[in-house]
Amino acid sequence: MPPPILLDLDPFTKWAAVGLAIFTIMYVVIRPWFRKKDPLSKPPAFASLAQQRSVEREMQNVLVELSKMARQITAQLDTRAAKLEALIREADEKIAAMKSAPASPAFAPLIDVPESRPPSDPRHAQVYALADQGRNSMEIAQQLNRPSGEIELILALRR
Repeated sequence: MPPPILLDLDPFTKWAAVGLAIFTIMYVVIRPWFRKKDPLSKPPAFASLAQQRSVEREMQNVLVELSKMARQITAQLDTRAAKLEALIREADEKIAAMKSAPASPAFAPLIDVPESRPPSDPRHAQVYALADQGRNSMEIAQQLNRPSGEIELILALRR
């Protein structure tokens, strides 16, 4: 005996129910094929162990080359640092020799000692005199009625 539900329906509704049932079954069967698969779940694309080993050897060769290059760059940097230190040492020796040598006309333009010459501006002389008395830049600025930044600049130039 057929199920009582299907007997009471018209033919179009029966075919629609059968079609829906077939579509549902097909969907359940075909759905797993269209799912995104995990790329790590399948084996690597290498067909043989020999190919894997050759790739490993190539990677090791690249690492060896990088290591050699790093050593070369380090050696170049060390060499340049040593040259720089030698040049600095030589410059320091020349500066010491120039300072200890008596002033001659050849070195006169090179040696500029600001303390040995009097200030060219009399206003600077006032600032220097007050600073020599032990006053700070704010006190000097108030006494001379000038901006404190100007006084600080004049004192900084003196040094």
